[in-house]
Amino acid sequence: MALRRIYGTETEYGIIHRGVKDSNPISASSFLINAYLSKTSGPGVSPNSPSVGWDFIDESPDIDIRGFAPIGSLPPEIEANLVNAVLTNGSRYYVDHAHPELSTPECLDPLSLLKWDRAGDEILINSMSAANEALPEGEEIIIYKNNSDGKGNSYGCHENYLVSRETPFGRIVQHATTHFITRQIFTGAGKVGTEVAGEKRMEIPFQLTQRADFFEEEVGLETTLKRPIINTRDEPHADPLKYRRLHVIVGDANLCEVATFLKLGTTGIVMAMIEDDFLDDRLKIADPVYALRKVSRDMSLEAPIRLEDGKTATALSLQWELFERSDKYINEFGFENVGGESVLKVMDYWEKVLSALGSNPDQLFGFLDWITKKKIIDSYAHRHNLEAEDYKLSALDLQYHDLRPEMSLFSRISSEKIIPPQEITSAIENPPDETRAFFRGKCLQKWPENVIIANWDSIVFDTGDQNLHRVPMMEPLKGTAQHVGDLIDSCETVIELIESISETV
Repeated sequence: MALRRIYGTETEYGIIHRGVKDSNPISASSFLINAYLSKTSGPGVSPNSPSVGWDFIDESPDIDIRGFAPIGSLPPEIEANLVNAVLTNGSRYYVDHAHPELSTPECLDPLSLLKWDRAGDEILINSMSAANEALPEGEEIIIYKNNSDGKGNSYGCHENYLVSRETPFGRIVQHATTHFITRQIFTGAGKVGTEVAGEKRMEIPFQLTQRADFFEEEVGLETTLKRPIINTRDEPHADPLKYRRLHVIVGDANLCEVATFLKLGTTGIVMAMIEDDFLDDRLKIADPVYALRKVSRDMSLEAPIRLEDGKTATALSLQWELFERSDKYINEFGFENVGGESVLKVMDYWEKVLSALGSNPDQLFGFLDWITKKKIIDSYAHRHNLEAEDYKLSALDLQYHDLRPEMSLFSRISSEKIIPPQEITSAIENPPDETRAFFRGKCLQKWPENVIIANWDSIVFDTGDQNLHRVPMMEPLKGTAQHVGDLIDSCETVIELIESISETV
């Protein structure tokens, strides 16, 4: 039986520091995050106090699921000297590869993860405001939720799914690859032009995704060079005998809530089906890297994809196959392990979106990013009689992702909303109740000056004696509100908490 799914995202945001000659994105990212931390210091904490840092003791990004690391495939060394903070909602907020990055807390279903992913966007907006208030006149930091700088550099929006260690990795590769290639039809953020080396920018006027240009391998360890469709980083941040983490780097950063929700929800269901060996070999794609780019460049959604058995299918037809199989799976196994009742909402949106893509994609304006962006760009080009290669269209592409409320094209449209605004506001400061993120976040809220460092699977306290006290949290389903909520409320001091906690967390 499939494991109860644990979800999370990591989003690298684009950053520009205007008004500065030879601006440094690392410095700008550090300034951005520090401005937010200073402005949001909790009660009893001085704005100048050091923030709770990240504990790198268990970080091992070079561990490969396949049991080896090919020469030249290792990721860059961990940049432990850069800003790296833990927030009261259980998130990690840090500088990574010259970008501000926010990793959500662990969530138990795609609906919750959508909420904390959206809260992450609001944190970046608030950070931008705090930073710009502190900058000299004439300077400005601008944040974009996108995946490319238009100059051949890409940054990621990664997804994380804990899966059973017992599931053969080859089975994951086979079936997840098909899903990742074909889900582009509803997860793509849209892109003007191409950034593939050797191709002219406007040989491809528009494509579904921002990331497809940058993938070169089917399977691999890298995340920044020779990017693979299936990433093999084996860093579960949990009991390694029970879990492995599927680290998904092939997705776009979405602004439409429906697109994000489907990206997470459908993948969670597919992973459950893989764990329970519910899928057959009929849907295996013959040339995955080629197919990934082909789907991204196919506005008609009718391009044939060659399967390994010699037959062909479209991305849309393959998604219908996965949908129908998912429906059978849920009827047979239930939906508890793939996100509870929120999965019913996933299935509802999945069916509606696939139906509209097959009949009238324009119906999905405000639902899917690539359709929304394309319609905005096409309308502008028509009004101003612009050719496809006009750089004004590339500027519009970027402006779609601008997080400044007064400049964002996305914020001007009436998009489909799934999460109420008040819930997003609450998620900025508060952690989910149903995972260990609750313990991490609530301890930071109640005892900020006693938490020295933290990470996904442990938290270190200073009780004022000669020793530091590390509390391990190797099980993501413990440390929840149900497990420790009353305990945290009843303890006045960290010493009381540690003495009482025993094996609860």
